[in-house]
Amino acid sequence: MLWNIAFRTLFHDRGKLMAGLVGVIFSVVLVNVQGGLFFGLIRKASLLVDQGNADIWVGHRGMHNVDFPHDIPERWIHRIRSIDGVAEAQPMRIGFSEISLPDGGHEGTMIIGLKPATELGRAYDIFQGPEDALEHVDGVIVDACDDDKLLSPAIGSIREIGGSRAVISGKCYGILSFLVTPYVFTTYDRSVEFSGGDPSMSSYFLVRVEPGVDAHAVCAEINKRLDDVSALTADEFANMSINYWLTRTGLGLSFGAATALGLLVGLVMVAQTLYAMVLDRISEFATLKAIGSTESEILLLLGAQSSLVAVVGIAIGIVLSWSIQFLFSTPRAEIMFSQGLYAGSAAIVFVICLAASGLPYLRVRKVDPHSILQG
Repeated sequence: MLWNIAFRTLFHDRGKLMAGLVGVIFSVVLVNVQGGLFFGLIRKASLLVDQGNADIWVGHRGMHNVDFPHDIPERWIHRIRSIDGVAEAQPMRIGFSEISLPDGGHEGTMIIGLKPATELGRAYDIFQGPEDALEHVDGVIVDACDDDKLLSPAIGSIREIGGSRAVISGKCYGILSFLVTPYVFTTYDRSVEFSGGDPSMSSYFLVRVEPGVDAHAVCAEINKRLDDVSALTADEFANMSINYWLTRTGLGLSFGAATALGLLVGLVMVAQTLYAMVLDRISEFATLKAIGSTESEILLLLGAQSSLVAVVGIAIGIVLSWSIQFLFSTPRAEIMFSQGLYAGSAAIVFVICLAASGLPYLRVRKVDPHSILQG
């Protein structure tokens, strides 16, 4: 009977019910979209590592972010190749330069130098151009999503990078830097021409271990043999790169503040709706108390109303969030959802809705059941 009263009371004023649903839907959508944008953005901080096909990254002892390396002597790689369990080790260079534009301007770029005969460090898949684009004479690979910055270079077009001739031999898609500078992939040797620097130095050594070998044990051996480097598994280095940007910028705080504001707005709207419903039917609650309903039963009734609003609003909000991702997510502004994000947003909003039912409950507690009998 109590559940029937809860639902009938809730659906009696559909205008107020819709207001409550809008609050829940708004909160769910905002939490998911804000969270999805955050994960999509911060993923770029470790994109080279996540898709670099390496089990271990070896860099300078003070390394903290994949985009800002410190040089290490290339000759050290031979000590790594001699370690038991290492299947392959290749050097990688990362440097900054500028690419010329057809209008006479220049655009800052990040040069990624890779050995052409390996998959280590190859974070891209060819989107336009031949599969062996990296091996073409003076060839470089840029990302199609950076066309607006590079003024839409065609395959085969000639540019200058660091004063040296470069041919756009291929394009990838969706490999974007956390910084505003586009990635430019080229061969390991050619990268020195584009970005300058000492040709005897590398930025990282990328290591692939043999099947069944513990990558952490290989890292420990590398750190033992080479005092001036740090060897980390790909997951550890990816997390380090992400944490660098989270702790050095206000990124997490800004996204968190906006999400908290959305939750607060949703809480206020739901609480206000439930409170208005109670005020409109305060005599009905007094009647329930007069005929013997306990405080716990009244609280259960309000909780049932909040739960129904929460469940319906969460379901609609998740569908809308998915629709927004499908329609608006791009590599430049990627919205990344996960089951954990969906579940977390649903749980948070549901708890908030239950908490919101406490406000009208405080009003009902003050109702004197004798007032309805005297009337």
